Amino acid sequence: MKALAVVVLLLSLPTFRVAPAPRTPVDRPSAQHHRKGGSWYFAENGHAVYCRGPVMMVAQPTGGLQRVATFCQGDQTMVPLKE
Repeated sequence: MKALAVVVLLLSLPTFRVAPAPRTPVDRPSAQHHRKGGSWYFAENGHAVYCRGPVMMVAQPTGGLQRVATFCQGDQTMVPLKE
């Protein structure tokens, strides 16, 4: 009878649980952020760039037209594209 009372007493005690650590947002490099509605382009300097804006033709000071991608990663407004 005493064993039954001890078991009932132990079962009625509150249990302690370790709460999981709160999740913190992870800082990702800017190149790995979730991208919405952009494309990769081949820049005139030989590098690939990711841009979200339209591709436009811009007048050159020498009189010609230059094809550029707009609103690119790294806060670049316009990047000249390779033809």
